[in-house]
Amino acid sequence: MGTIDLSAGQFNLAFFVTFILIMGVIFVNGWTDAPNAIATAISTRVLKPKFAIRMAVVMNFLGALVMTLFNAQVAETISNIVSFGEDHMKAQIALAASLFAIVTWAVAAWYFGIPTSESHALIAGLTGSAMAMGGLDAVNMGEWSKVLVGLVASTVAGFLGGYLMVKLIVKLFRHTDRRKANKFFHNGQAFGAGAMAFLHGAQDGQKFMGVFMLGLYYNGFVGMNSSGGFTIPISVMAICSLVMGLGTSVGGMRIIKSVGMDMVKLEKYQGFSADLSAAIALLVASLFGIPVSTTHTKTTAIMGVGAARRMSSVDWRIVKEMMLAWILTFPGCGLIAYMMAKLFVFLF
Repeated sequence: MGTIDLSAGQFNLAFFVTFILIMGVIFVNGWTDAPNAIATAISTRVLKPKFAIRMAVVMNFLGALVMTLFNAQVAETISNIVSFGEDHMKAQIALAASLFAIVTWAVAAWYFGIPTSESHALIAGLTGSAMAMGGLDAVNMGEWSKVLVGLVASTVAGFLGGYLMVKLIVKLFRHTDRRKANKFFHNGQAFGAGAMAFLHGAQDGQKFMGVFMLGLYYNGFVGMNSSGGFTIPISVMAICSLVMGLGTSVGGMRIIKSVGMDMVKLEKYQGFSADLSAAIALLVASLFGIPVSTTHTKTTAIMGVGAARRMSSVDWRIVKEMMLAWILTFPGCGLIAYMMAKLFVFLF
């Protein structure tokens, strides 16, 4: 495990601003993104909101811990996706600008109840601020290609997985007593919600830990390991998970309502199918170190489940709003980060 050397770094204003913004981004992720993991279990009344949120906090931490110990490639991809240059002070200012843009974008999306992908907002923000410092040369296209693969894979795998999974479930349980089937799906969906929260920690937890480590690195608190990446301390995992959980407990119900209640009216077997198919897709992506969006995967899985019954089961108006927000995230958040980086460097 890595360690943080407090005596080696510098506690300056730039560091404190960066630290606060990092905590803000993680908090907002819990506010707008993490609720997707437990939305279906709450909407079908399998889990009560308070219990589901507490479970999400624990499972997010375990997912971040276990998957980081097993494979920290997602965190390394995020920390290496751009270069802010050799000047650590300017790099820290650019990092702060990207974080400011992410918080601004995410809060606006939360206000309208749209579950945007904080993963893609994070990538867009980092890319925009890095380009403000060094143009296209500041972007590592090899790592960026993994993001594009993840974007397509999470959308396709989520929808097709949900569609096929619910078809399979209906076929397997067509002769099963309804009460026994409902009991199975009740327990299965509780398990699925836990698995989704675990894999949210494995995916999004790692992404934000990668940014956290960048902030510590630019201030001299940590160094890179022999492979050119970071060895993430347990303390960083704990801080990220707890702040994310706090965000979920404060503002998660608006997103839970939008995803789990408004977009598609789900029965227990459908919620189970959506959770299971999304969890499988996220597990495969995490094992291969591909940074995917938990929001895209879960919401498209719900769309697939609804479409398997009939296309009119899905409120396509809400889907259209989500898709528009997803499409606008890269240019919108990236442009805000670019302008903020230019402004921050000029001011500081």
